[in-house]
Amino acid sequence: MHDIKAIRENPDAFDAALARRGDTPVSAQVLALDEARRAKISAAETAQAEQNKASKLVGAAKAKGDEAEFERLRTLVSDKKAEVTAMQAEAKDLDAQLTDMLARIPNLPADDAPDGADEADNVEVNRWGDVPTFDFKAKEHFEIASVAASMDFETAAKTSGARFVMLKGAVARIHRALAQFMIDTHVDENGLTEHMTPVLVRDEAMYGTDKLPKFGDDSYQTTNGWWLIPTSEVTLTYSVAGDVLEEAALPRRMTAHTLCFRSEAGSAGRDTSGMLRQHQFEKVEMVSVTHPDQSDDEQKRMLRCAEDMLERLGVPYRTVILCTGDMGFGARRTFDIEAWLPGQNAYREISSVSTTGDFQARRMNARFKPADGGKPQFVHTLNGSGLAVGRCLIAVLENGQQADGSVKLPDVLAPYLGGKTTLAVDGTLS
Repeated sequence: MHDIKAIRENPDAFDAALARRGDTPVSAQVLALDEARRAKISAAETAQAEQNKASKLVGAAKAKGDEAEFERLRTLVSDKKAEVTAMQAEAKDLDAQLTDMLARIPNLPADDAPDGADEADNVEVNRWGDVPTFDFKAKEHFEIASVAASMDFETAAKTSGARFVMLKGAVARIHRALAQFMIDTHVDENGLTEHMTPVLVRDEAMYGTDKLPKFGDDSYQTTNGWWLIPTSEVTLTYSVAGDVLEEAALPRRMTAHTLCFRSEAGSAGRDTSGMLRQHQFEKVEMVSVTHPDQSDDEQKRMLRCAEDMLERLGVPYRTVILCTGDMGFGARRTFDIEAWLPGQNAYREISSVSTTGDFQARRMNARFKPADGGKPQFVHTLNGSGLAVGRCLIAVLENGQQADGSVKLPDVLAPYLGGKTTLAVDGTLS
């Protein structure tokens, strides 16, 4: 959500920032609606004052026995009351329109976010690991002999339809091991507090984390009105909604491993093979709630947490900063980490780490009390994948594939796999 005062003070700068995203100017529309709302509020206050003044005179006219004046004033009070009620209703409607308009305007990009139109204009800032070379044609994850029987799309389609998968046996265990490894590392080494959150949330939680109203079509809503979370960013971030935190309690660092649900309404025809783009998937999420002065450094810290996960797993990756035309709706600045997938001969996104500034905090009224006094200020919120479990499984399987169809697994997973380090051709761990 945007600060209407900031738009009033510098509408040209607001439009210029939106233009960097490729959006059309909106400040004139916003300010016209804001002016109409303020004018209606002012008129209602004036009418209210006139009503109050007339009300005081009614008693005096009656006491004097001036029936004509008494009736005139009583009628005036009644008329003013109706006028006030009507204008307050109009002001409330205009306020709702303004709030809805502001809620649909994306966040303004940070000054250092590179300008650009789409993903082709993203800027690489880091690269790690040597892309593996094979003396055979690298396969995609679902084609690997040791994986194919345990990654069951046919049964999943029978029960749920397209873009679902049923993992079985050792592959399911490796998937679980990856999630456990991520959570343990974030909790034991990265200082995040583990949460187990609901996956069903109310409108307010989706709205407060900028998923509504704009992206309702990309999410699933139940028949009784709850929403299935697209990521635990929603539940973790909204946990501070309406709160006034002590400055000393910041930053608040959280993590959760949850199911996530996305309808992928805007991705028809993309990544239809394999489990790269699913309606239901699992993710280990990182969320930080910080003092505004700490948020940029916190984003760098979160980025390193996610990158380190891939380094420990031995998965080559590159990190890019997204250009203004490719950033998400609520982000000021986003770094994407892209893991190398030999089967596709390409880097594919496995984590996004974003700072939203106070964009989400304004929507959900999350503030902190400055240690040196003064009025509460909005916190900054950040979120990042640490990591997407299914995509990490894909990367581990494809990068570890062997000529005989087996998969060499990362050593860091051995404690979670009973000491086993190989997915054998027959689909068992050895």
